[in-house]
Amino acid sequence: MAHDFYMDVHVPSAITEGLRRRGIDVLTSQDDGTRQLNDEVLLVRATALERILFTQDEDLLAIASAWQHQGRVFAGLAYCHQLGAGIGEIVEDLELIATCANDEEVRSQVVFLPLR
Repeated sequence: MAHDFYMDVHVPSAITEGLRRRGIDVLTSQDDGTRQLNDEVLLVRATALERILFTQDEDLLAIASAWQHQGRVFAGLAYCHQLGAGIGEIVEDLELIATCANDEEVRSQVVFLPLR
């Protein structure tokens, strides 16, 4: 099953465009009109749309951890520190998640990038 992504407002457009050129379905918070929503509401929104939320915002790690401890389900969170990898590596890793990961590997999980 292919996974779709939801990008928070801080994700560089080059990552979004790189994924789209590879045929990955990506929705940005800008496209969705959610630029001003807080991080927890973004995770709710991404989950409602059944999209993995990609972020470089550490605050979302705390939210995802709290949700895991509470048993709350979310579609998945992919996280990369802003200095953790280059754009090309992030695009490749997200494409790998989109095309190869199964639901159990991402649902209510945090996937840290880079993968290797």
